Amino acid sequence: MYSFKNDYSESAHPNILKAIIDAGLEQNDGYGMDSHCENAKVLIKKAIQCESADIHFLPGGTITNSTFISYALKPYQAVISADTGHINIHETGAVEASGHKILDIATPDGKLTPELIQPVLAQHQDEHWVQPKMVYISNPTEIGTIYYKTELENLSKYCKENDMLLFLDGARLAMGLTAKGNDIALIDLPKLVDAFYIGGTKVGALFGEALVITNDLLKKDFRFNMKQRGAILAKGWLLGMQFEELFKDNLYFELGLHANNMAYLLKTIFEKAGVSFLGDAPSNQLFPILPNWLLEKISQKYIISVWSKPDSHHTCARFCTSWATQETDIISFEKDFSEMLINKK
Repeated sequence: MYSFKNDYSESAHPNILKAIIDAGLEQNDGYGMDSHCENAKVLIKKAIQCESADIHFLPGGTITNSTFISYALKPYQAVISADTGHINIHETGAVEASGHKILDIATPDGKLTPELIQPVLAQHQDEHWVQPKMVYISNPTEIGTIYYKTELENLSKYCKENDMLLFLDGARLAMGLTAKGNDIALIDLPKLVDAFYIGGTKVGALFGEALVITNDLLKKDFRFNMKQRGAILAKGWLLGMQFEELFKDNLYFELGLHANNMAYLLKTIFEKAGVSFLGDAPSNQLFPILPNWLLEKISQKYIISVWSKPDSHHTCARFCTSWATQETDIISFEKDFSEMLINKK
């Protein structure tokens, strides 16, 4: 069975695997204090055009989110998230386990706006409530939508005016920045958010995320929190090697664009069959709303995720393409899908 369940089913891009194999007997300092991590930081700083940024390599998305949020917030402070945000629904309460409440907001498209946040701030007026201090967003969102530059600028301005931090989860940032219609560049992020991370796990790495902290007030002693939360790898150079490769010759963005292009091909197949979608998702996650009988047939040959049940006769599924998805995989799905439609019974 072919998997469209996620974008990290395959091991890693060949360039990354080769780099690790070639360095098999090379000796490096531990805990991220090695030449590979330092070189990867140089490459990332050049890509984001921000020499003053602090960059830290962590093994995965959940530990990056929980480590940074728990560090940036005081014990009585809370983080605001869309109700579909990864920290709210897919991280087993990791943020709450650190003592910080998540104030979740229902959104029609997975994105937060000043208008949606304002009622939360109005409600939390004094010390009898937790203090909203951070806004957490992801780009793309958990339902595949992307932020546009005006939206991010408005959100950034609003957070500054209300003395709140803005943190961007970039697990699929490569897909967001290469999606059709996107008008945000990587160099915009240091100016608009206090911190963000560049996801590697879902963009061709074996594992790993690069956390970029641009707010000077959030830089001091961050590694102490990393160590306490198990976020510093002894063999940290493995993270550095991977981001060295991802930021050589534009590979990171090429892999994100490839994943998106495969999703566009898949989306066309559904559109030709008259299938509707949960929303406009221009990145590598698609959320088609399928009749239950068709979902059952697809599930016999393909591994996918179930997102929601809009009614008793339909299911919203998630199809996710990756850096490694091949056009032949999409062609095979199109053939199978056509046969399923013909042989409805």
